[in-house]
Amino acid sequence: MKFSHLIILSFFLTSQWALAQGPPITGDKAIMLAPGNKLFKTLTEIRKFDGGEVIGAPLMFHYLPGPNYLLGVHIPYVYYNLESDMTGMQGSTLGDIQLLGKYQFHRNDQMGKTFRVAAKTLQILPTGKELDVVGISTGTYNGYYGIIAGLETIKYGITTELGINHAPQNEDDEIRYKLGFGLPLKKPAYPVDQINLYFEYQSSWFFESENYFLGFAQGIQYAKNQVTVEAAIQLPLAQSMPLNRTRKWSLFLGTRYVF
Repeated sequence: MKFSHLIILSFFLTSQWALAQGPPITGDKAIMLAPGNKLFKTLTEIRKFDGGEVIGAPLMFHYLPGPNYLLGVHIPYVYYNLESDMTGMQGSTLGDIQLLGKYQFHRNDQMGKTFRVAAKTLQILPTGKELDVVGISTGTYNGYYGIIAGLETIKYGITTELGINHAPQNEDDEIRYKLGFGLPLKKPAYPVDQINLYFEYQSSWFFESENYFLGFAQGIQYAKNQVTVEAAIQLPLAQSMPLNRTRKWSLFLGTRYVF
């Protein structure tokens, strides 16, 4: 086989492994799809607190205008049933709309593996109700800025993300770190037909309010052709949060459609 053919084959296999393994469930991924691809996605989170529960169900649209760029908008529907001091709050509303931007600035493809690094920003608009539920509905502006790195091979995937969330209107300034491990259970195939297990960690340090959350999520994902379905349960490993926002668990249920 000619050297040029090996390069083409390596690129093809690397692309298929990246697609087959799929993006993390509760995290993000530096690897991009092909330019021009579009993605409709939803990832509903049922978050249970000591003081009630909140359900965030965002409708997400992502578009890749170029090989290294991704733009997205997330429009969430929120249901809440929460205790607030001595009273209760219950209802449904629009959550905080999010505008996403990613730029992949490093890529190293080799036979059987690929390593990518991307910059990310998430601009969170104050369109939601002031529920004090970070990531779902705070009713205040937030700006998140981070770096994502990922290594994927035919046997496993590792993704990591480090960023800072700036909340100028309250004390939710946060340093956020995520670490995820993906394990494909089937051999790479084209068209895509894959089952993946995910083991994902999240650490959030709210340094102004001196609050902290460390969680672990166990997830499973099934990808077939252009459609992916996924589910994960996140449990707290350690936390120091306000009493009515102390987390018990979060359940994630999602679907993705690429076209």
